[in-house]
Amino acid sequence: MSQAAMAVQSSAQMGPALGEPLSLRNFGRLAEFIHAYSGIKMPAGKHTMLEGRLRRRMRANGYSQVNDYCRFLFDEGGLESESVHLIDAVTTNKTDFFREPIHFDHLRNTVLPKLAASGRGRIKVWSAACSTGAEPYTLAMVMDEFCGQGRNLDYSILATDICTEVLKQAVAGRFPEPMIEPISQERRRRYVLAARDPRAREVRIAPALRSKVSFARLNLMDATYPVDRDMDVVFCRNILIYFDKPTQAKVLSSLCDHLRPGGFLFLGHSESAAGVDLPVRQVANTVFQKVAV
Repeated sequence: MSQAAMAVQSSAQMGPALGEPLSLRNFGRLAEFIHAYSGIKMPAGKHTMLEGRLRRRMRANGYSQVNDYCRFLFDEGGLESESVHLIDAVTTNKTDFFREPIHFDHLRNTVLPKLAASGRGRIKVWSAACSTGAEPYTLAMVMDEFCGQGRNLDYSILATDICTEVLKQAVAGRFPEPMIEPISQERRRRYVLAARDPRAREVRIAPALRSKVSFARLNLMDATYPVDRDMDVVFCRNILIYFDKPTQAKVLSSLCDHLRPGGFLFLGHSESAAGVDLPVRQVANTVFQKVAV
């Protein structure tokens, strides 16, 4: 999900605040910065949640009070060095292997055969807002199976996210054992390795599959993206719901700029491109194909 799917847990889950509470003024300043930087809305109901998330960074910078930390950020120039860490601290990442599985069925049964028939020698896929890597590794499994069926076809996957912490996890390719439940036994045998230490209760994605996925930090709010403009498939799911309408339109337009004509854009099942002027046509539920302009 993630740009990294921000700040969606309820305030009640965060527990009582410690020390002086985050002032309304500082909450407003933080909310404005987070929205401008990442596109994520931070409504008043997230006040307590945001305060709780800031405490780790507050302590890391030597502050005992959250409002002192905010003064460091906004009045003493601390944002210049702290902005990436601040965004990491307030992001939440919900992701699963084969999440919204109908998308992967459509990719395997409809999209990939069309792309293969077009004569493409290599299929280029982008997983935007990739979180800890479950989505791009799922894509890699599907792509590897399809390309390995006697086809003279290769693939590459770019996976990006705004959060540096989740990208570190994604690059490592290590996941708690319960996370692989949606992966079939056959795929586990091919693509998943047990941890060297059985007490760790984690698994590793096989190196051969990891080598097909490149990870990079990317902020969807940036004016331009350092991404090739001939992507065949773009997955950007379950992040647009955290943006306001103008931000949704901007991001969708930018994503389409990086799709080649005939390429496919996948959004989350609760997301929509309705009302946005895009060079695409809908071909399935929350699946769009770019048309020639």
